[in-house]
Amino acid sequence: MRTFPAAVPLVDAGRAFGLGRTKTHELARAGEFPVPLIKIGSSYRARRSDILDALGIVDAEPAATAS
Repeated sequence: MRTFPAAVPLVDAGRAFGLGRTKTHELARAGEFPVPLIKIGSSYRARRSDILDALGIVDAEPAATAS
């Protein structure tokens, strides 16, 4: 998931939740997608951090050790 951009395209976000393309679009239009969406023009995006939080995945980089 760390390779995902900060704002993930709707279909990719849906895949993270195990949703198909049609169901993903239905939920987005109904305002019922599992995470908040950002509408840009006619397309939707979801924040990577929201997806990770909803899935219970910690997106923390390992702490750098001081030498």
